[in-house]
Amino acid sequence: MIAYDLQCINGHSFEGWFEDIKAYEEQEKNGLIACPICNSTSIARLPSTFAIKSSMSIKNFSDQKEDLTNISRKIVDFVEKNFDDVGTDFTKEALKMHYGVSEPRNIRGVSTKEEEKTLEEEGVQFFKVPMPTPPDTDA
Repeated sequence: MIAYDLQCINGHSFEGWFEDIKAYEEQEKNGLIACPICNSTSIARLPSTFAIKSSMSIKNFSDQKEDLTNISRKIVDFVEKNFDDVGTDFTKEALKMHYGVSEPRNIRGVSTKEEEKTLEEEGVQFFKVPMPTPPDTDA
């Protein structure tokens, strides 16, 4: 038996087990392999991850972590510059805009779980972005 990592034309990945390469090729040719998610029979074999040597080193990981930190900082800077901080009045301000009492604008702030439930019930679309805490500058 041989296991192949497969992917359908819609991007769903799954695993298939076959007697040998010939069995896989025959089934694929006859459209007998179907994606378990969308039933597509347009399937491609993916390179097996255990057969690919990783070239990532500790240095590369460190570089990627630094890149992610820089991206996170840029997101925080963008939000701080382009969204009005309404603090604990987030729900009140979001509802005002939703019902046309105030002009729509980008806002940020905090809300409780109960307030978020109210916003959802009223049909107010919002999303939560975790904001990292700034580093301690008292050092």
